[in-house]
Amino acid sequence: MVDVSKHELVPEHTLLEEDELEEVLAEYDIDRTDLPKIKRTDPALPDEAEVGDVVKIVRDSRTTDEAIVYRLVVE
Repeated sequence: MVDVSKHELVPEHTLLEEDELEEVLAEYDIDRTDLPKIKRTDPALPDEAEVGDVVKIVRDSRTTDEAIVYRLVVE
């Protein structure tokens, strides 16, 4: 079976540590539940991702070189 997360078109997905997450939430003055969601079954997620974790996604961007987005893992 093919590992989708290794495909060249899938952006880098990284689990955030709790201290990094607190910095992000404070910077944007939001709660964890205010973040956009991503399903636990998404094949691009790291295997160790669990419901309630936050994932940092780094995408290529034509205008800013790279775009960073955050997603809350949900059931």
